[in-house]
Amino acid sequence: MKTIERTILHIDCNKFYASVECLHRPEIRNKPVVVGGNEETRHGIVLTGNAIASGYGIKTADPLWKARSKCPELIVVPPNYPLYVRFSNMAKNIYKDYSDFIEPFGLDENWLDVTGDRRSGQVIAEEIKERVKAELGITVSIGVSWNKIFAKFGSDYKKPDAVTVINKNNYKNIVWKSPCSDLLFVGPATTKKLHAYGIYTIGDLALADMHFLKSLFGKNGEILHSFSNGLDTAPVRHIDDEQAVKSIGNSTTTPRDMVNNNDVKTVFTVLGESVARRMREQGVKGKTVTITLRDKNLHHFTRQGQLKVHSDVSSELIDLAMKIFLENYNWNNPLRSIGITVSDFDLDEAVQFDLSGSVEKREKLEKLERAVDDIRKRFGNYSVQRASMLADIRLSRFNPHDDHTIHPIGYFKHYKEM
Repeated sequence: MKTIERTILHIDCNKFYASVECLHRPEIRNKPVVVGGNEETRHGIVLTGNAIASGYGIKTADPLWKARSKCPELIVVPPNYPLYVRFSNMAKNIYKDYSDFIEPFGLDENWLDVTGDRRSGQVIAEEIKERVKAELGITVSIGVSWNKIFAKFGSDYKKPDAVTVINKNNYKNIVWKSPCSDLLFVGPATTKKLHAYGIYTIGDLALADMHFLKSLFGKNGEILHSFSNGLDTAPVRHIDDEQAVKSIGNSTTTPRDMVNNNDVKTVFTVLGESVARRMREQGVKGKTVTITLRDKNLHHFTRQGQLKVHSDVSSELIDLAMKIFLENYNWNNPLRSIGITVSDFDLDEAVQFDLSGSVEKREKLEKLERAVDDIRKRFGNYSVQRASMLADIRLSRFNPHDDHTIHPIGYFKHYKEM
């Protein structure tokens, strides 16, 4: 029985945040514009810029001071995530007319599986591109291929407002001749390591011995080999499928360097409360707590520990985070950013009562924190705060629960950055 070849689209909204902002603000539409973070809280980087800003050499992740040095008349707009989410949903409503298999890769990117449609993938992509432009006022670039990886490559290959078809007749002339860093998930560290062994293009990577790649990257070596050869068979998820939550975390770069344990405890308290609240909203409890630290020289490391039982109580997360911190950091340098992530979720753990009353105490704390959740939901995040948070409002006055950055969904559930 002949296997039907898949037709996969990857749709990428061009310069999404900046495009939406310029659409809503006609007065800045023909000026150099970037969407950027808050410089006062040291989140001052370019999230995205419009085409005019790109013409000045301004790139995503540039510090805003550097962007302004390239273009003194630059207009910086703060991010408006609710607006971007609304546009993202409107785009998906268009995609739903073509497939029920729609998998997001961040707010502005989606894979579609249109296998079985009598029209070619290119015809469908051209129609979607024109509809998005006409109905939403923004442009998209679309890659068409038989697998998700090459479809993603295609959407990046030609921008803006373009359709690129990567098929089995042309992929060696297009994909294989491109730098290996253009392949999905090949970051700077992997690129540097590949270059050290004379692997510069995706074609070099595809023709490399898989056992050699495994010796360099372990299991990820097989993934690189599969991706570069177009052998990826990962399905596009159905739009109704919900990806299981594997971890919940928040991190922050603080307005000033943290210089002592009290500073760290203050920030961990805000982060721990946010993570615990998000866990309760998801109906999960976790056992593994991971902390991430980055010092003023941008050196970073992670450490983790285990709670005695699965929990969503913020005080238990904060206490363990501080314990891990105190056991692993010696204050050679002030800290610039820290984070807490909780994983190892279990919804069905049996509760064992003990004579110490710890279970009853935890249940009371859970009820108390849920009550605080309700108050904050009704009256705002700062309506109820711990007294200790008032000691240094500059460090504690942030709201990671509501303001956390929206990150792309991981391609693999087991994937870790190479």
